[in-house]
Formats: sequence, structure tokens, C-alpha cells
Amino acid sequence: MTALDHAILWHLYPLTATGAQIRGGRKPGRGVASLSAWLDYLVELGCDTLLLAPIFQSHTHGYDTIDHYRIDDRLGDEEDFGKLVGECRRRGINVLLDGVFNHVAADHPWVDQGLTTGRSWEGHEELAELNHADERVAEAVVAIMNYWLDRGIAGWRLDVAYAVPTAFWAKVTDRVRQTHPDAVFLGEIIHGDYAALLRDGHVDVVTQYELWKALWSSLKDTNMHELAHALGRHNEFLEAGYLNTFVGNHDTDRIASVVGQDQAILAAAILFTLPGVPSIYYGDEQGFEGLRGEGFAADDPVRPPLPDTPAELSPLGARVYEYYQRFIGFRRRHGFLTTAGVEIREVDNARLSYRVARDDDWLDVTVSLPGEFKAIASDGEELSFSL
Repeated sequence: MTALDHAILWHLYPLTATGAQIRGGRKPGRGVASLSAWLDYLVELGCDTLLLAPIFQSHTHGYDTIDHYRIDDRLGDEEDFGKLVGECRRRGINVLLDGVFNHVAADHPWVDQGLTTGRSWEGHEELAELNHADERVAEAVVAIMNYWLDRGIAGWRLDVAYAVPTAFWAKVTDRVRQTHPDAVFLGEIIHGDYAALLRDGHVDVVTQYELWKALWSSLKDTNMHELAHALGRHNEFLEAGYLNTFVGNHDTDRIASVVGQDQAILAAAILFTLPGVPSIYYGDEQGFEGLRGEGFAADDPVRPPLPDTPAELSPLGARVYEYYQRFIGFRRRHGFLTTAGVEIREVDNARLSYRVARDDDWLDVTVSLPGEFKAIASDGEELSFSL
């Protein structure tokens, strides 16, 4: 049994969620400690893990890190972060931080110290690619990870892990586990060999982008064959380890803007009845909408501010929120789903039936477009609705 066997993540983008300015200036927001006002909401939703996008000192959006040991001054300082971690610990919430260890800001001290390759990251001149063949880089990353693990976090999301040699991740995670054996490592992989990153990189869980794409695309195009194919692949990937499943994150269009509010609810029902470690991108559980744009500010529409407290949310999101609570409660009562296997039973363009099973526990699910859902578990509990 590990923390991942029951984990449901709430994924938050702290800089913009707290109202900080990320381009054209550096106006602070409410600060990272203000997120404590959302922790009871997180628990009531049914989540137990808070996944934070970058919180370290950077120039703009957080992925251009200047100092991994300093909380971004738009979010406060280490004392403020410590208050948030303390409030999380009091509620039994794990905290994962986003570690950007593939690249750094072009004026990061590591550039002058010769720890980079001399190349920019994917043509972004403001980002310098780290030299992962340099032992000093591994030592620096291990030290950073241990520093924040010592301060109470549970683990790390590894940004663009697919672009870093798996041997580097294996070296780093193995060293960190010498002092923090229970640390969790979530590797971001958009394309590439999922199993290799799990097996050879020694990470615990990887992002399942293939399933994400198939989920929204199948609903949008009324083509459940695409989802059936992705679930076959999903079942193969599960043999290698844990998979982080999701219907949206900080780099994707909002599911409600892509398929509409009703089918976004249907997508969530499918998500929570499939094997994996699910994550919810903040606001999806309220039906937030937003489409990515073009250029440097492309992601801004999907990284919105939150109100000061959950009580100030629009009542328009209550319906979606209640469905999410229902789905998560059902999943909590059927914990075998995280590490189960999935088998397709029936598929045509508008209908998909699958079984999720482990040992003597099973769940039979039928999805009929545009909005019929029914799941029956081996213990007799049923989850069904019509939109």
C-alpha cells in the first residue's frame, strides 16, 4: 500500500489562482498562505492531495525558475508556504510541488556555472536547457528535492520528464529516497514510452495524455472506438505502474469548453471509474470554461484567478461540483479501481461498455452518448445518471 493507492489530486496553479501578475509586471496576489481557505473545500470534494504548479522564484509564469530555494515573492515567502503545509498536514492532505528540472531561466546562476547545454529549451530563448550529463546537476536537484521534503511536502511533479534521460531520474529519485523513502514522483510525459519512464526512471506515476486525448475527442466526435482503443493501451501501460489520469490540466483547453457542460460531467464519470490516479484541475469541478490562445500568453485563459474563498464561487458551478462529489465518493468506496485492469466489452460509435476488475472486485460500466451512464459494482452499488 502506498499513498498513490488512494490519492485523488487537486491540481492548482498558485500564481494566477491567487491573483498574482505573471506578465507585464510582478504585482503580488493574495499569497500562497491564502490557499488555506480552500483546503476544506478540497477535502469536501473528496481529494487528499494538493498538487501545486511552480511556486519558486521566477520571472513570469513559474516555469522560468531563477531560484529553487526561494518562494516566488508574488506568493510570499517560506514562512507563508510553511503555514499552508501545516494546514494541509492538519487535514491529512499531501502536498506535491512542481519541479522544473529540465530547464531554468536564461539568467539562472547555473548558466554561469556551466550547468546548462548552451541551448535554449524548444526555441524559447528565455529558457536554458540543463546538462543532465553533468553530475553537478543531479547533485543540485537532489539537494533541492530534499530541502522541500524536509519541510513537509510529500513529493514532486517532474516537469517535462519525457525530455530528460531516464537514467538521470533514476539517479536522482534513488538518492532522494535514501533519506525520504516515501517520497512520491510524478513524471510528466506527453509523448514517448510511458513504461520506460516508470521502469527505468524509477518514478512512481506518469501522466496519461493518450487517455486524456481519447476521452474528450470520443465525446466531441461521437466516436467511442477511439476511447476503446486508448483503453486497450491504458491497460498495457498499467502493467508498468501507476498512471495519472485527468480530463484537463494547466496546459489544456477546459473540458467544458470542448464538449459542453453535460458531456464534461460524463467525462468525469468515466475518469473516476477507470484505473489510475485521478487528478482534478482546479475549476473543472465547477464547470470552468476556457480555451488556450496563441503566443506567449496562450495558457492564460485556462489559468484563472480564484475568489478569496469557496463561498464566493458562482452558484452556477454547484451542479457540476455535486456530480464530482458523487463520483469521487463512489470511487472512494471502490479503492481497487486505482490498480485494476480494464477490459472492453462492447463498442460502437455512441456506446461503450467496459469492465474494471482486480481479483474478486469488479465494476461494469456502460456509457451511451450523448449522456447516459451506468456503473454496477461487485458489491451491488450502482452509479447511474442521465443528462
